Amino acid sequence: MKIDRFELEFWLNPLDSKARYNFGSSCCKPVTVGEMLALTGTDREEFLREIEATSLHYGYFEGMPRLRQAIAGLYDGAVTLEMVLSVHGGTGANSIVCQALCGPGMNVVCVLPSYQQHYSIPAALGAEVRIFNCGEGEEYQVDLEKIRAMVDEHTRMICLTNPGNPTGYTFSKEELLALVDMAREVGAYILCDEIYRGLGEGYMPSICDLYEKGIVTAGTSKVFSSAGLRIGWIVTRDLSLIEPLMNLRSYNSICEGPINELMAAIILEHKEVFYQRNRKITAASRAVLHQWLKTQPHLRLACDSLGSTSYIYYDFDIPARQFAEDLLEKKGVLVCQGGCFQQERSFRIGYGFGDPDYFREGLELLGEYLRELEG
Repeated sequence: MKIDRFELEFWLNPLDSKARYNFGSSCCKPVTVGEMLALTGTDREEFLREIEATSLHYGYFEGMPRLRQAIAGLYDGAVTLEMVLSVHGGTGANSIVCQALCGPGMNVVCVLPSYQQHYSIPAALGAEVRIFNCGEGEEYQVDLEKIRAMVDEHTRMICLTNPGNPTGYTFSKEELLALVDMAREVGAYILCDEIYRGLGEGYMPSICDLYEKGIVTAGTSKVFSSAGLRIGWIVTRDLSLIEPLMNLRSYNSICEGPINELMAAIILEHKEVFYQRNRKITAASRAVLHQWLKTQPHLRLACDSLGSTSYIYYDFDIPARQFAEDLLEKKGVLVCQGGCFQQERSFRIGYGFGDPDYFREGLELLGEYLRELEG
């Protein structure tokens, strides 16, 4: 299969270790195993006994029941155990869903900017990909009528991230219901990557709450501070999808590691602890960003964010990649250049690392760089 280069990964992975101020990551501050036990109030000796008793044979084909029950508990009563499948990370979830549903003779409507898997995998599988770009003309706007105009009887799936990656834009319940109406009219699925869900106050409606053909993909890497577990999940109320998804999962990973699934289950059983921890972290640094942006006449925030990143446009006539490369070389500050999201004159900035002072220092250097561009 010929597939486009995964721009975000090829951008960030070689540069992470070179940055003095790494604002490229979108994860909330990761925890150690010890911190996880302390945050969740888990008895260390009991945890070690459970680890010692765990077989290192294959894990559960559908996913550890305890983990799947904890995943179901993230949603507002609409999700039961049989609707949940654990997979290898959020990337594994997106990949499996696209492989299960996409192919020649159909189209996929994708709302950009978004995660590249949502449009590059369907295209590689032969589907026509129809793009609605919220950032065209550098005036970020979700236009539901323009999205509706792209949907027809051959539409297999509408894809989005909610909250958005890279923008943090969060679709309201009313906007989600409008998308559901579009999809239901033609029998299409909605793939909603909800890996950043939970950083806003209160319960955020999920696509699986609202639509019988909604498909949620998510994982522990962002809001739950444990990317290294590589635990993700797919949730769908359409039980006819479970077998084809499990079939692809068998080709993809067979199962997930039982020790990783156990730790993920403990974390998700204490979801409110992680929600509150990481809401505080992101809100504090987001406030720092908003205050700093008031001093920057050449920058404009795309939209309010309820994620761990924000998206910023600039008015300098410099390609996004060049801007970010120069910023890293001259100031040691790493951001995600807009080309990773099919955008120009823009960048994603992450602030989930939990150190507002570190963030302020990096922003000062970014401000220095912008002043040098003025000159």
